[in-house]
Amino acid sequence: MSSNYAHFLKHPVFKVVSKYATENNIQAFVIGGYVRDLFLERNSKDIDIVIVGDGPSFAQAIATIMRIKKISVFKNYGTAHFKYKDLDIEFVGARKESYQEDSRNPSTSKGTIQDDQLRRDFTINALALDLNAERFGDLVDPFEGMDDLKNGILKTPLEPDLTFSDDPLRMMRAIRFATQLNFKIEINCLESILRQSHRIEIISRERIMEELNKIILAKQPSRGFKLLRSTQLLPAFFPEMVQLEGIETIDGKSHKDNFLHTLEVLDNIAEHTDDLWLRWAAILHDIAKPPTKRFDPIVGWTFHGHEELGSKMVPKIFKQLKLPLDGKMKYVQKLVRLHLRPISLVKGTVTDSAIRRLLSEAEDDIDDLMLLCNADITSKNEFKVRKYKLNFELVAEKLKQVEEKDRIRNFQPPVSGELIMKTFDIGPCSEIGIIKSHIKEAILDGKISNSYEEAVEEMLILGVKLGLKIPKN
Repeated sequence: MSSNYAHFLKHPVFKVVSKYATENNIQAFVIGGYVRDLFLERNSKDIDIVIVGDGPSFAQAIATIMRIKKISVFKNYGTAHFKYKDLDIEFVGARKESYQEDSRNPSTSKGTIQDDQLRRDFTINALALDLNAERFGDLVDPFEGMDDLKNGILKTPLEPDLTFSDDPLRMMRAIRFATQLNFKIEINCLESILRQSHRIEIISRERIMEELNKIILAKQPSRGFKLLRSTQLLPAFFPEMVQLEGIETIDGKSHKDNFLHTLEVLDNIAEHTDDLWLRWAAILHDIAKPPTKRFDPIVGWTFHGHEELGSKMVPKIFKQLKLPLDGKMKYVQKLVRLHLRPISLVKGTVTDSAIRRLLSEAEDDIDDLMLLCNADITSKNEFKVRKYKLNFELVAEKLKQVEEKDRIRNFQPPVSGELIMKTFDIGPCSEIGIIKSHIKEAILDGKISNSYEEAVEEMLILGVKLGLKIPKN
């Protein structure tokens, strides 16, 4: 098979780089993830170009030729990058690296292309294509990364203990690539990650979460979590999830392994959505089962209130993982709190009142909630699963009917506090809250419709009962 891949390098930037590098007798290579993804036929928006020499100066020259005005230069790291249409193109001078034990920030010095490839995390990310005119498209593969790519193997160029000890984030990257690409981690690397797992403690939560979120967004994220668990990385930053693991049996009654159940729910929902935060809701929906676990001799294992406690645990978990503490956190918190509600409707009688209350609380997130609850139906009993799925379709249809009829989603009672004060000529007082709450409950219970006229009539009746008077004028 030919080791020249010039036909892959069709983007204009490669021709510009090749011409400039050749005319100025500078060695230039495209390297890393872009090359890997070319061979895997995956789209990549990041192009890394290694220069044997001054990367930033080379980048500025290319930017000038391509009439690119904005360029970011990082002299301390010897890198520069600019945007070209939808691509992010980075230039770096080839370098050697050495690490201190307590830091993942290396000391660097100028090096050859081979030195630069040696510092890469995995052989499949060390692949390079020559950009100089006489060797344009030639593969530079000193570690047989192409064979590893064909065989679906993740392997380090150096001894794995050295690779992972130097930069422990590479352990997370190994699991991320294994999950995203459906590759196997070479046994020596896997054993090394287990030995070096404690080193992940020197990595910031933000960098860990960057990798974890990419694992969560993979086609089958459970694979990544199982690897994180088996290599002892997961307990270092997400112990609450590890605590879901295990089965306990008393008097012949067992509960399911909630760690594996959570991963099944996560995979189920991954088949229907790429929404990161909906996937996080799947991860956290049963997070409070360990502290709420009780054994009852009659009914067996119970986890009463785990949805309420779980919703209270979400902010703390988001904070310790350095995830955003904004609307995304509140969205996950809401879905965790409500995740049993549609299930209870499936098991019992679906009343209009129960549907109205669910719509009122879930608001615009009702569809996501239903998706989560559908994914939460996991059982080895296929008959039971089919029954629940069928009932879920009935609940979904009922939701649609009630929503169309009563317009409950995101609703506010038709009667405002200002109208109550004006009608009864009163100032702010507790009676206003009582009337508003009563009207909302009456609408949700179906006693009155969600209309201004009926709400005003109910307001007048209750106001009189509370001793309020309507001015005669």
